[in-house]
Amino acid sequence: MKVITNKEKIDELLTRGVERIYPSREKLEEVLLSGKKLKLYQGFDPTGDKLHLGHMVGLRKLAEWQSLGHHVIFLIGDYTAMIGDPSGKLSSRKVLTHEKTMANAKNYKEQASKILNFNGDNPAEVLFNGDWLGKLSAVEFLRIAGNLTYSQVIERDMFQERLKQGQDINTTEFLYPVMQAYDSVVMDVDLELGGRDQMFNMMMGRKLMRQILKKEKFVMTTKLLEDSQGVKIGKTEGNAIALDDKPEDLFGKIMAFPDEVIVPCFEALTTIPMREIPNKNPLEDKKRLAFEIVKDLNNKKNAQAAQENWENTFQKREIPKEIKEIEVKDGESLSGILVKIKILPSKSEWRRLVLSNAIHDLAKNRNITDVNLKIKGNLILKIGKKKFIKIRTK
Repeated sequence: MKVITNKEKIDELLTRGVERIYPSREKLEEVLLSGKKLKLYQGFDPTGDKLHLGHMVGLRKLAEWQSLGHHVIFLIGDYTAMIGDPSGKLSSRKVLTHEKTMANAKNYKEQASKILNFNGDNPAEVLFNGDWLGKLSAVEFLRIAGNLTYSQVIERDMFQERLKQGQDINTTEFLYPVMQAYDSVVMDVDLELGGRDQMFNMMMGRKLMRQILKKEKFVMTTKLLEDSQGVKIGKTEGNAIALDDKPEDLFGKIMAFPDEVIVPCFEALTTIPMREIPNKNPLEDKKRLAFEIVKDLNNKKNAQAAQENWENTFQKREIPKEIKEIEVKDGESLSGILVKIKILPSKSEWRRLVLSNAIHDLAKNRNITDVNLKIKGNLILKIGKKKFIKIRTK
């Protein structure tokens, strides 16, 4: 496939959903306009068995590079996942076995193929970093690590925060950036792509490539999907929004997004032209966002059915005319109340339903996602498919 040098498309590639480009956007633009075919990658550590909406940001950008004719690598970090990236973590991750990471990665290509093209004239390439990290001897790895200094790694903000709080930094976590940096060297890439929170690791790769290969690697960081409090969208604790979620579940979860992330999600998760991205009616805009994402991850028919299901449940208020109604005090535990009045058999069942996105607050057009939710204000709940209850506060 011939590399496309259309300036308008390159401009969108370098701006849409992009946070920063190192060493500069101008230098990368110059290379792209020259028609040079670049090799680039993003790594996906299989610490779990699902790719989620946070991953979709990177997949969208990889697909954009692919559409312009560049060589895209979908790297599965089966070895780096054994340690787990410490980025943004104030405590150590649980160490995984290689068997577990490979089991997690079993369907990664299938999930990624909803966005990336692994066939055709310019197919994305799938690689596993265990193919080279698993073959390194201890001496070889130490020689590689010797190209980076202690001061370069310990300056990481997250490590500094841990030190302030008296938390430990495992040696494996300290060496994680070295492992990720070595991926760039082995694949001899021209550019690495990743979220803003991966900037430190990617810059380590830039330094290592300069040391070993005498080559300058570009780094492109993408924006994170966050609400106004900095909470990541698409991967809430214990309730990640997976790319292979059922269409109706996916639609409902997106409709629960806060209004302020609608435009950023259109930018990062869809291919709608920027000039056409709506920003007028939050409810209708969010419905269009959910429709576009479900359509792209499944098909138009599934998206239409998912939207119809959501509208019937939330907008048309298809609930029984007579449902159980109770009165409680503000601040009481919602799970405790539902178990007490025998709407639910146990708190474990409550937790299961919340994490499977099966409890809906019809009064506020949202899914209940907090397992520890305290009652504040009136609620009209749909629990599962058939249970309904009104809760009034004194």
